[in-house]
Amino acid sequence: MSAFTPARRDAGVERLRPAGPRPSRGAGPERPRVEAARGRPRRVPGKALFLLPNLITLSSIFCGLDAVRRSAAARSDDDFRRAASLILLAMLLDALDGRVARATRTDSAFGRELDALADLVSFGVAPAVLVHQWALHRLGLAGVLGGFVFAACGAIRLARFNVLSLAEAGCSSAPPRYVVGLPVTGAAGILVAIVMTHGVADGQLAGAGAAPAVLATTLLLSLLMVSTLRFRSFKDVHLDARTALSIALVIGSSALISARWAPGFVLVWLIGAYVLLGVVESLWRLPARRRGAPVEPERRGSGTGGGSRGGGGRESSRSAPRQPS
Repeated sequence: MSAFTPARRDAGVERLRPAGPRPSRGAGPERPRVEAARGRPRRVPGKALFLLPNLITLSSIFCGLDAVRRSAAARSDDDFRRAASLILLAMLLDALDGRVARATRTDSAFGRELDALADLVSFGVAPAVLVHQWALHRLGLAGVLGGFVFAACGAIRLARFNVLSLAEAGCSSAPPRYVVGLPVTGAAGILVAIVMTHGVADGQLAGAGAAPAVLATTLLLSLLMVSTLRFRSFKDVHLDARTALSIALVIGSSALISARWAPGFVLVWLIGAYVLLGVVESLWRLPARRRGAPVEPERRGSGTGGGSRGGGGRESSRSAPRQPS
């Protein structure tokens, strides 16, 4: 037998191995491509993508401006309905720009400010001019002041939302269930819905006797925009049995109202039910708030929306702090 024992054989192998730590089994040098990928900076969206949501917002301003022009020169019910339809189109664009900005990762503070200015034109000034030329002009100076109060309260709400959004910019939390104050898009939607149903009601809504009621509605909506009442943002909605039942009730009631009266009344019913829900829930929780009981977190701002570029709701919603209108 050979005198070369296993112990001596292992010692010889150890002398042949290079000095240093033993590499682990299966490990090998990383490829240069992997190292380059790890150090590669995050891809920044192109400048063209930043233009897309801003162009949608500018289109909303165009719709609001054209609605003002048509309202000022209106000579028939059809002219008023066309102006109201342009405001509805602006609402659709307002809900779209925030979603496009988030999908393309082009949220920015510039987009938030531009969106707020667009909301003031399309959902503050345009509805005020529309309802004045349609009915409030019969009341003289009182009608002018009513339109001014609506536009001014819309501007106050948008300014308050932007200031509070900047204060909460560093806070990352779940989407708020409620927003404080009626979104400007909801207030404008009610005025637009009333004008849209004017023709269905045989022209009686804009008569001389109805002008005080329209003024009262305009002032009430103005107060709700700057109030501290809480309205649902619907950003925490999950698809479950309760949500499915609520959607079925909304669709069924809307179909019934459309068949019984006219499709124009569906918008009045939906936005009116949203406002009534917010008022009832706020009054229901008022005793607990006065006693100092803990309440769930809320966001003091708009909440287009809809998606809006304002985080909660639009009013609008293109930057991280935001909420519709």
